[in-house]
Amino acid sequence: MAEARYDVVGIGSAIVDILSRTDDDFIAAQGMSKGTMALITADQAKALYDKMGKSMEMSGGSAANTMAGIAALGGKPAFIGKVGADRIGEIFAHDIKVIGVYFHGGAARPTKLPSAMSLILVTPDAQRTMNTYLGACTELGPDDIDAQLIADSHVTYIEGYQWDTPRAKQAIRKACQAASKAKRKVALSLSDPFVVERHRGDLSLLIEDYVDLIFGNQDEVFRLFQVNSFEEAVTRLRQTNTLACMTRGAKGAVVIDGATTTEVPAAPIAKVVDTTGAGDLFAAGFLYGFTHGRDLAHCAKLGALAAAEIISHMGARPEADLRELMTKAGL
Repeated sequence: MAEARYDVVGIGSAIVDILSRTDDDFIAAQGMSKGTMALITADQAKALYDKMGKSMEMSGGSAANTMAGIAALGGKPAFIGKVGADRIGEIFAHDIKVIGVYFHGGAARPTKLPSAMSLILVTPDAQRTMNTYLGACTELGPDDIDAQLIADSHVTYIEGYQWDTPRAKQAIRKACQAASKAKRKVALSLSDPFVVERHRGDLSLLIEDYVDLIFGNQDEVFRLFQVNSFEEAVTRLRQTNTLACMTRGAKGAVVIDGATTTEVPAAPIAKVVDTTGAGDLFAAGFLYGFTHGRDLAHCAKLGALAAAEIISHMGARPEADLRELMTKAGL
């Protein structure tokens, strides 16, 4: 790859997660679809927060989590996002900068809307159900995309959640065009099954026109191609002519590159505590390896390692030293 200032620049929602443990009865009583993300209003966020039990605040946001993971592995990531001029925005900006991610946004580009938050309910089976107020994130638009920053990054990483806001769609297209012009790679995370359902057509066109790498879990991939079997999903991913990673929970992950299929097992873990950020950190490990010249099996093993660390505790930012774990695992 040509020299670049950054390994990966992520474009996504700057969100602070508010996590709380709960049970299936509470999820059902609130009319939520367990294991998915729903968009809510500021009033709905307040009402839900008042009903939640003891909680903890931690910076999140899908693409931001991935950039944090890359930084924790020793990489050089950047992030483009939008926050408001408030305490939540200050928390997000501080957390992402202190971990070693260049933040193109923050105090220099605040909006009048409150910063985004995601109320995440974690059930005893470690499944997470997210209720997200996007707030300032809805203001992310083409003016926030720095074409030079895109050109200075090996990979531009886009979270599928961005398709829920019209201005962000324009920003994504501008970023993809800048990456294409600079002969850089574009990676897409499918993000959530319902996101794929809502925007299947747009996501398919983006993949066809710009995307070089796809990240998604099995459910998301099934919904993208409207298939019901693993074999069909692999076939359809192969037909996209991309480098595609499909995660399968405890079954590990599969990487499809042309005629080549690489399968890696899930990394061992004593107990799954919270699955929030598992896909984000798999992408982090994979992209770290990819931008540092590792082969595909190595990249996927790094992804599995990072994902295993993140599901061993609450929250979607690494707590253990990922570089130390990488060294111990011989990766």
